[in-house]
Amino acid sequence: MSAGRTERDSTRPVYVISVAASIVSAHPRTLRIYEDEGLVCPARTPSNIRLYSEDDIRQILWIRHLTRDRGVNLAGIRLLFELEERLGARILEALYDEGTADRGTSAAEERPTEPATGEPVATPRRA
Repeated sequence: MSAGRTERDSTRPVYVISVAASIVSAHPRTLRIYEDEGLVCPARTPSNIRLYSEDDIRQILWIRHLTRDRGVNLAGIRLLFELEERLGARILEALYDEGTADRGTSAAEERPTEPATGEPVATPRRA
């Protein structure tokens, strides 16, 4: 292992569902629902255990932000993700910035943060 390694691979699936749910403050059933709706697609081990990556965690944090703070239902979130993917536009980021401007707060104050570092989360990109 290299001692100089400073960056982790955000696509590497490492979190089991209970740990991922704990990180995003949700019930594991909620994560299963997101998967059933096609909003997140965790990797699977040979024994069929779900494994979530840092990118999956960011995706879940955005889903939770959109449902809780913006009032978007899961079907609407799926549509937003599909539009963003097709258009190559940053729809979710614009929606977030618009919502925070409406409330008179800066986007940096309320933007979802990275679980490990506390830094603002980038808009997720669907694979």
